[in-house]
Amino acid sequence: MLAAAMSFALMFVLVYYAGDVPTVQKAFFRNAIAFFVAVYIFKRENVNSNIDKKGIKALVIRSIVGLISVICNFYAVDHLILADANILTNTNPFFAIIFSYLLLKEKVKPYQIGAIVCAFIGCLFVIKPSFIVFDYLDALVGLTGGIMAGAAYAYLRRIGSYNIPRSYAVAFFAGFSCLALTPFLIFNYSHMTTNQWAILILAGIFATLGQFFVTGAYYYAPAREVSVYMYTQVIFAAVLGLILFDQVPDIYSIIGYMIIISMGIFMYLRKRKENEANS
Repeated sequence: MLAAAMSFALMFVLVYYAGDVPTVQKAFFRNAIAFFVAVYIFKRENVNSNIDKKGIKALVIRSIVGLISVICNFYAVDHLILADANILTNTNPFFAIIFSYLLLKEKVKPYQIGAIVCAFIGCLFVIKPSFIVFDYLDALVGLTGGIMAGAAYAYLRRIGSYNIPRSYAVAFFAGFSCLALTPFLIFNYSHMTTNQWAILILAGIFATLGQFFVTGAYYYAPAREVSVYMYTQVIFAAVLGLILFDQVPDIYSIIGYMIIISMGIFMYLRKRKENEANS
C-alpha cells in the first residue's frame, strides 16, 4: 500500500503536469500502459485463464466503478490543487468498508461507523459547500471518485475469493477501460506535444505500478486493515504540489486532511488492538 501510494501520487503529479489534455484522453493513457504490462505478465505466469462466470461479473462491475473513479479523480486533479484532489480520492477506505459490508457481508463495528461519519465531516471542510452548486462541483466530482474507488476495492476482495490472478484482474480492468474510452477518444482527440506524450506514458507506468501494488494489498488483506497506509499518498501529493506547483492548501482544507487521516489511523490502531487481544 505504501508503494501504491507513492506510485499514485507521482501519477497524479504527471497528470496535472500534462496540462490541457482532455480528462478522457488522460484516462485512456493511464489504462493503455497498464493493459499491455498486465497482459505480458499474465502470459508469463502461464496460469489458468478459465474464470468462473461469477468472477467475470465481479470483474465487469469492478471495471465500471473503477473507470468512473479514474475519470472523476483525473477531473479533480485538473480543477483542484493536488492535495485537495488526493484527500477526496483517499476517502475510498471509508467507502470500501461500507461496500465490503454491503457486498461481502464483512462486519462493520460501531467505532468504524463513527469514523466514517467524522471522515465525511472532514470532507466538508475540503469541499467547503455553499448555496451555489458550481462553487464546489469540482470537489463533489473528486468525492465521487473516492466513493467509486471504495466500491472498486471492495470488489477486488470478491474477485480475490474467486482465485482470479492479479495480472488477469488488472488486464481486464485496463482493457475494459480502453474499450469504453475509445469512442470518446476517436471523436474528441486533442493533439498532444512530444512532452505531453512522454508525460502521459510515464503517468501510465506509475499508474500500472500502483494498480499492481494496490491489487495485491486488497487481494491478501481486508480493506479495514491495509487501507490506512494509502493516506501517505496525501502527504506525498501535498509535498510534491508545494515543491513543483507552489500549491498551498487553505486552513479549512488542512483541517479536513487532519480529520480524515486521523480517522483512518484511529481505525487502523483500533483494529490492531483487537487483533492483539484475540491472538
